[in-house]
Amino acid sequence: MSILSSLANRDRVFDFLVPAESPVDVRHGPILYLEDVTVSFDGFKAINDLNLTIDDGELRCIIGPNGAGKTTMMDIITGKTRPDSGKVWFGSRHDLLTMNEPQIASLGIGRKFQKPTVFEALTVFENLELAMAADKRILPTLTARMNGEIRDRIDEVLLTIGLAELRERPAGILSHGQKQWLEIGMLLMQRPRLLLVDEPVAGMTEQEMERTAELLTGLAGKQSVVVVEHDMGFVRSIARKVTVLHQGSVLAEGSMDQVSCDPRVVEVYLGAEAEEEAV
Repeated sequence: MSILSSLANRDRVFDFLVPAESPVDVRHGPILYLEDVTVSFDGFKAINDLNLTIDDGELRCIIGPNGAGKTTMMDIITGKTRPDSGKVWFGSRHDLLTMNEPQIASLGIGRKFQKPTVFEALTVFENLELAMAADKRILPTLTARMNGEIRDRIDEVLLTIGLAELRERPAGILSHGQKQWLEIGMLLMQRPRLLLVDEPVAGMTEQEMERTAELLTGLAGKQSVVVVEHDMGFVRSIARKVTVLHQGSVLAEGSMDQVSCDPRVVEVYLGAEAEEEAV
């Protein structure tokens, strides 16, 4: 019996990931909009009057030194942290500051943390199947056998993440990079409109980094993708637009070439990065 079929017979229903009734409205602006966002922890401003917009289908890279506010920014977008002030909108209809984490996830905002969290005892296929089960729309129509639409969706995601040949392998035997791709695939099963990806290539081989670059650039256009990353070589390989954070606000924004030539960015970040690479 499949995992989905088993879950269909349980009393518990995954209400926390019910898709939004109304679609994200981007007709009048960006898909994500942060205005004058500030949050303090024990008097320290982790985010300080942050203004940021992400367009629908855009691939944006966020860089900056440790403590710049990158993780806190993603915590605010996903509802984990509440700012002291400011506005955060998903499209023109959804005020994210009025919603909790499950509600925000149900709108189509997926977040991938640096360390992959997959179910290692399950196969690659079963991990994707379980991710699909979180969508309540499917549960009422399940029978003892998975329908063709679900299988087609899983097959589509397996091809996208490059793990089709490993579909029956336990997730625990995958390489670090393959686990990262599988977790991205688990998010893709729920068709997110915005994907937040935190340091996706940390610990990867060069080949895995190249494959990850292909994966993320291939997703752009279908989803909006925000990538937080410290590896400047990787950022340069995928970047279309780069936002540099420093002390909780935007220091610079533009193409990789533009921000690389900004003396403020060189002083607070890229100079230190170059020194680390030289060691």
